[in-house]
Amino acid sequence: MAVEFLPGNRLTLLRSGVEYFPALEAAIREARREIFLETYIYAGDATGERITKALCEAARRGVATHVLVDGFGSRDMPAQFVRELRDSGARLLVFRPEVWRFPFRRDRLRRMHRKIAVADARVAFVGGINVIDDMDTPRQKPPRYDYAVKIEGPLLGPIQESAVRLWNRIALARLEHAWRVSHPVPPHLARAGSQRAALAVRDNLRHRRDIEEAYLAAIASAQAEIIIASAYFFPGRRFRRALVGAAARSVRVVLLLQGRVEYVLLHYASHALYGRLLEAGIEIYEYQKSFMHVQHRSVQPDARARGERGGRGPPFRSGPARAAPRRHRARRPRGGEDPLVQAAPVEAHPELDRLRTRAPRDRHVRLRRAVLTGPALTSCLRRG
Repeated sequence: MAVEFLPGNRLTLLRSGVEYFPALEAAIREARREIFLETYIYAGDATGERITKALCEAARRGVATHVLVDGFGSRDMPAQFVRELRDSGARLLVFRPEVWRFPFRRDRLRRMHRKIAVADARVAFVGGINVIDDMDTPRQKPPRYDYAVKIEGPLLGPIQESAVRLWNRIALARLEHAWRVSHPVPPHLARAGSQRAALAVRDNLRHRRDIEEAYLAAIASAQAEIIIASAYFFPGRRFRRALVGAAARSVRVVLLLQGRVEYVLLHYASHALYGRLLEAGIEIYEYQKSFMHVQHRSVQPDARARGERGGRGPPFRSGPARAAPRRHRARRPRGGEDPLVQAAPVEAHPELDRLRTRAPRDRHVRLRRAVLTGPALTSCLRRG
């Protein structure tokens, strides 16, 4: 199902929890009629306390407050938070609660990964940020680096509709029929800005491939540059072919991936894909500075777009097509170059040796494992 782009929106990029949670708290405080909050993780840290307090205060002043959490991601949600929410009058539902914690059950993978908030159908938040503190990164180097988008305008319609539909479905499954929402607050659909935007939903029923299809359509239309930032990169065959095809028609394809090991199997499975991508001329970077949770795609469909950056070079400046040495001193960028790569390649990937012997000498093969600072990553993702 093709996504529908709606004009007249105002979208505000929020960088990590330091910008997202103050904006979310303000929206909850200003709400007068209805709140929907969906999150995969609801942590028992200081951020969880802040959001719980704001939701409880809203419920006590008569706002219909709906909180939906995932049964696996939020399995450690403190019982105190649950009691406070329910005592205040807020309604809390759990998507697929963890009843049996047998680790090899296949249905454990059917999770609710959405991070959505809607307040009075006047403002919404969509992104990758859970209710968890930026510094709360078990076994990883903080802070967590992620994004959310604050949305005002006509796109509120499909966002609220999606939130209400999922809430009603889970309320029915949990036998909480009285909690179903039959008359939600009418969304505020007046123009709020000049940006076109669409909501792409993925589920295991009618929208199983909507997000993938939106990606593939954007990749197929690209003529200048594609930048994909993904913390968990293990695309299917169609997606890989689309990236290789874009590189073959001289589109610059850049992948920014998680450099730190979170899930061992996924980490090395992702590395197994590097060889074919590198051989096609795709640039790969791994973010090493801290824990990256970003899922982002930026496509420049027109070759003219690159010149609209005031004469500056493209992001992720790369060197010649050669294997990076195991140790290499950082060099300062030349005049006119973007200082986005804050460190030179730190280690050659073992896949390169295989590629150098197998690929023709004139093939454009490269791997860049670079350490990017938070501002550098932000600067890159905001382009296009």
